[in-house]
Amino acid sequence: MDLTGAHWHKSTRSGTNQGACVEVADNLAAAVYVRDTKDHGTGPVLAFSRKSWREFVACVSKQG
Repeated sequence: MDLTGAHWHKSTRSGTNQGACVEVADNLAAAVYVRDTKDHGTGPVLAFSRKSWREFVACVSKQG
C-alpha cells in the first residue's frame, strides 16, 4: 500500500500517555489507515473502508 501523502494525526484526547496511542490517516481516497504511534514508519498499518471507519467511530462515540 502506498501511504505517500498520508497525513497522520492523533486524537485530541491523547494526552501524555507515553506513546500508548494510535495515529489515523484519513486523507487518502483508498481507505482510512491506523498505526501505533510507537511504530510509525516501521510497524504494521491497518486499513479500513471509509464506511467501516465511520461505523466504528459512531459506536465508540456512543460509549464515550
